[in-house]
Amino acid sequence: MEFWSLLTVASMPILQMLIISLLGTFIATDYLNLLSYDAQKSINKIVFVVFTPSLVFGSLAKAVRFQDIITWWFMPINIGITYLVGGTFGWIAVKLLRPKPHLEDLIIAMCSSGNLGNILLMIIPAICKEDGNPFGDKIVCTNDGLSYNSLSMAILGIIFGAVTWLQNLIIGSNAPLRVVNDSIQLLGNSTIPCTTLVLGGSLTQGVHNSRLKSGDVIAVIFVRYIILPAVGIFVVKAASHLGFIPSDPLFHFVLLIQFTLPPATNIGTMTQLFDVGKEECALLFLWTYLIAALALTGWSSVFMWILS
Repeated sequence: MEFWSLLTVASMPILQMLIISLLGTFIATDYLNLLSYDAQKSINKIVFVVFTPSLVFGSLAKAVRFQDIITWWFMPINIGITYLVGGTFGWIAVKLLRPKPHLEDLIIAMCSSGNLGNILLMIIPAICKEDGNPFGDKIVCTNDGLSYNSLSMAILGIIFGAVTWLQNLIIGSNAPLRVVNDSIQLLGNSTIPCTTLVLGGSLTQGVHNSRLKSGDVIAVIFVRYIILPAVGIFVVKAASHLGFIPSDPLFHFVLLIQFTLPPATNIGTMTQLFDVGKEECALLFLWTYLIAALALTGWSSVFMWILS
């Protein structure tokens, strides 16, 4: 595919995420007040306890086999590298910029911890469903992509995917407990719209009360969207050359995207829990997720161009 065609394919999921996030921001404003802070906390709990596990379970139980788990062994290593590289450069940024002491750990966490769950759950299926995607059949691409991503959030679904007789209980038109899997998938389908709306709503917090310096914001953006993706290309190319990863270009793409994600939303949960740096965290989320719309589109296009 030509680069500009790939850019169009890559931009669609980001635009979808941005539109839904803007809707979440709008309904969280005082004008409507439909997505208050307490409402966001309640929805987040439901997403964390019910919707996301359902989506991950459905993806893994349907498409992951025991051999797949062995073949994909490099993925947790890849995730560990993203944390190590991001954390190292975050620590360097803290030493150079000298932010307020209570913000040092926040900046390092923002640099090291990417949103390995929700963002990939939105991007991969959306890219696979686009005409002209470089990863082949839309259904196969979507199932494989969700399985690759779900492995980074592995839960009980791995057991059902790896054990054939358990899988046959709930997967397939003749499975005796297929209604269980259908119900789980129905719940899982609620994950993406709910998390995206809450993400948009959370961006309304902290914009005016933050004491964060512009240099701190720029440092996090530079580490997450310049340094990490460049390192990711080197890591994945080296792993492929050494035979550590399967030849599937979609698997390579997921590994690359893991180096290009905005900060993990769980960081916000931690700042709320410890009541430290809440406003600064919200402001960092605002800028990093706004820039993510451009960075993820651009880097996704580059990655697909490299792999096509």
